[in-house]
Amino acid sequence: TEWVGPYDDQKLGFQKVAKNYMYPAWWEGGPQLVLYVNNKAFDGLSAENKAIIQAASTYAHVEMQAKYDSRNPKAIKELIAEGVQLQQMPKDIMDAAFKASEELYAELSEKNANWKKIYADFSAARRDMNQWFRVTEFGFDSYMQSQKL
Repeated sequence: TEWVGPYDDQKLGFQKVAKNYMYPAWWEGGPQLVLYVNNKAFDGLSAENKAIIQAASTYAHVEMQAKYDSRNPKAIKELIAEGVQLQQMPKDIMDAAFKASEELYAELSEKNANWKKIYADFSAARRDMNQWFRVTEFGFDSYMQSQKL
């Protein structure tokens, strides 16, 4: 199983009932904290209150990510020591899940103009980020993995 990540999954005791740990999750690359605020309400706030909300939400996200990044390596080692087998999610399952998701998003775009705009903006940002990450993150991570540290 893989629900959130090794740290939370271990705390939830999944290793007691499931000895296969599938990765990556097809629905998310990892945990994220997101704060959604109504634009009209946010625009009505003072500059000071906007800054407070932005700083607090940024801090919460960075703090959460740092905690998971520091706790997950130990948890995955402990899960393996308890007999959990790491298994990469088969590509055909990943492809089928991705295709079904894209079909759902297209259907939602046909029915909901707000969704269509948000999803179009999201998709453009995802394309740009993926292009950049192929140059930076993926390149560096691939090299470091080849070093078998």
